[in-house]
Amino acid sequence: MRIIVHTGKGGVGKTSISAATALRCAEMGLKTIVISTDTAHSLGDSLEKEIGPEPVQLYPNLWAQEVDARYSMDKYWGLFQKYMIALFSKQGVEDVVAEEVTILPGLEEGAHLLWINKYVKEGQFDVLVVDAAPTAETLRLLSLPDVTRWWFERILTLTRGVGRVIRPISKLMRRGDALPDEAAFGQVEQLFDTLDNVRKLLTDPEMSSIRLVVNPEKMVIKETQRTYTYLNLYGYATDAILCNRIIPPEVVDPYFNVAKAKQQENLAFIGEAFGELPLFKAPMFGQEVGGLETLRKLATVLYGDKNPADKMFGGRTHTIESKGDGNFVLSVPLPFANKDDMDLYRSRDELTLRVGPYRRNIVLPYALWDLEIGDAKFEQSTLRIQFIKNERVSKQRA
Repeated sequence: MRIIVHTGKGGVGKTSISAATALRCAEMGLKTIVISTDTAHSLGDSLEKEIGPEPVQLYPNLWAQEVDARYSMDKYWGLFQKYMIALFSKQGVEDVVAEEVTILPGLEEGAHLLWINKYVKEGQFDVLVVDAAPTAETLRLLSLPDVTRWWFERILTLTRGVGRVIRPISKLMRRGDALPDEAAFGQVEQLFDTLDNVRKLLTDPEMSSIRLVVNPEKMVIKETQRTYTYLNLYGYATDAILCNRIIPPEVVDPYFNVAKAKQQENLAFIGEAFGELPLFKAPMFGQEVGGLETLRKLATVLYGDKNPADKMFGGRTHTIESKGDGNFVLSVPLPFANKDDMDLYRSRDELTLRVGPYRRNIVLPYALWDLEIGDAKFEQSTLRIQFIKNERVSKQRA
């Protein structure tokens, strides 16, 4: 099974591209499901079909689903939440408020990930296409297994230990029904095991690909760069950039001339920003993209004769590793570079490499902003840049 996740800044056309990609896969004979994890669902509008929180078959080989967080939470989190609501309600908290406060941080969004695990486990589809939320929400979602596991191990494990002591006393006081029993805790553990498994699925480059959707606008590209850097930090493999809404060259109108010229500059900048990642381009259509006919056209111009389910890129354009002492190493593969023809420029949150006539622009994560470049070595066709603590700044803060 292949999992393809489309993400990008809000409004770049992720939903249309997700729908078009799923339709192309289905028409190539692959049993395909496309799911939307964006709270502002528009997948049904794009496909011009009524869809809901459970998968619906729309066309031969094609299913679609708009994941509803509340529906998913009831399905996967209901038993434990029921006990927690009872506990809070008996402490004088209103039922509606109790329901809100008993949801673990991030788990409402995390319910989306549980469907991925379900479809992989059941094995009934060849391709799963995810129309993900805008980049900030997607990053929170992908880091969720790490964050919630910390919360669970420290808070819920403590609650469980206390519950073993208090439950017998509570039963004597006729309040035993207000404390979670082992079945409820078992459901929570299963939930987190599932989230851990989804993390493994999404970080397996042979199974999963993250694809970044952009428009040829500088602000959009910069945000997408930042997303790409954080995806590398979390270990998620990005295998393509999909650039949408490019003004076609046949559009000849003084009104669009400046915009067209700027778009061409920004398309060149995409090469600097994402290195060897494959770039797929789609034009701005003269009509709204929706329904089979226009989605099919979009898939054709985007992929040509390629199968969207194929893995598009096998490497990483850069990686950032923590050395465990507050220092980091940024590695940038440069297979045909000559170390005598390299320049390195650094601002607080960006790094620019020049290699011969080519440039790479890398947005740095927040953790590196206040670190200094300690060393830079070019070996085995890879530039390795060490980021170290500024001792003078550290002493001042201490």
